[in-house]
Amino acid sequence: MTTRRLTLLDIATAIMTVVILAMALWAATRAPDVAYPMHFNTRGEPDRWGDRTELAVLLGFMAAMTAITAGMMGWYAEKAEDPARRRSLRMGQMVSLVSIGGVTGLILWFTVGAMTNGQPPAIGWAMAVTGLILAVVGGGLGRVGPNPIVGVRTPWSYKSRLAWDRSNRLAGRLFFWIGLGLIVAAPIAPQPAASIAMVVMILVAAIWPIVESWRVWRSDPDRQPF
Repeated sequence: MTTRRLTLLDIATAIMTVVILAMALWAATRAPDVAYPMHFNTRGEPDRWGDRTELAVLLGFMAAMTAITAGMMGWYAEKAEDPARRRSLRMGQMVSLVSIGGVTGLILWFTVGAMTNGQPPAIGWAMAVTGLILAVVGGGLGRVGPNPIVGVRTPWSYKSRLAWDRSNRLAGRLFFWIGLGLIVAAPIAPQPAASIAMVVMILVAAIWPIVESWRVWRSDPDRQPF
């Protein structure tokens, strides 16, 4: 029987899961029973409020996502016999941790900021942090190997290794450069136009690689048929 080896990414996954879960339990049992901002408009202003139970459920969901996505990526990586594939799956685990941890941090930052200061953080700062998350995720996405959890997972990318590689590299480049642009533009970009543009760019970066995976699969002579 082979003993599973824990890596720093596995330890980080466990710590992040436990920390977010602990925050969810605190929100459910100990947090003040008041209204919490749960959604914000493009100006960073709260436009929907919820109770502490809704906040706890949201944090619990993020903890579960951390355990499932990053944990499963670590499991797949440990099972991989090829060192190159193992490294590519560990990269997927890192991407999962950064994206989920970053989103959870933004949620808490906005919620706590609105509760303690009477208003959320400046939208420019939030844009810069979002850009940093996108840049880090984009820097690793192109090196993630085929898997069912992280990356551009389309029917075509699963049927063509070339389609997987090219669509994920495209997604990685798009997210990286969008993230870098957000970091540079955050202090000077006019709001809320910049926030709207950010959402549009992220949608384009999410849709374009899907189309690319179909285009490459169609022209790949080694593709697998459906």
